[in-house]
Amino acid sequence: MFLEHKYTIEELIEGCRKGQRKMQELLYKLLASKMLGVCMRYATDRMEAEDMLQNGFVKVFKKLDDFRGEGSFEGWVRRIMVHSSIEYYRKNHKMMQVVDIETAGEEQSVDPVAASNLGVQDLLAIIAQLPPGYKMVFNMYAIEGYSHKEIGEIMGISEGASKSQLSRARGILKEQIYKMEGKKYESVG
Repeated sequence: MFLEHKYTIEELIEGCRKGQRKMQELLYKLLASKMLGVCMRYATDRMEAEDMLQNGFVKVFKKLDDFRGEGSFEGWVRRIMVHSSIEYYRKNHKMMQVVDIETAGEEQSVDPVAASNLGVQDLLAIIAQLPPGYKMVFNMYAIEGYSHKEIGEIMGISEGASKSQLSRARGILKEQIYKMEGKKYESVG
């Protein structure tokens, strides 16, 4: 185990609140790999995700007094990472807002049979290739569990734009899944 001493999460948090560098390092080591995975979903590459992770942990350490122990600490950190990643992306990339009024309320679904034949890495690779706005909305809605209202507030878009971008993302994902499945079946047959 990487921890030199065994500390509870509460002890680590308390040490971090007191500004103890060793406790900050241990807390970082405990959560960094999981949170890097969160940041990767919003980044264009690993280096950018690592920058997002660093910015996120700076915020975690600054806002530790805001954590009241309600719910999981890891969940609280995850929310900060999502917000920090989106903020980083918005500052460093020009994001286009795509809204199609005709499809704003439509919900498309991905065929569960086709999706079940793909591995997790295949699905993550397809999601990573989505246009930035679509990818962020999809990740926030489908993976992080945000509502369209929350997504709109965080990203500075309307609730309808969030729904539209999710619908478009699902359409692209569905198309890509069918293409991947078709290639798998062609290579088998």
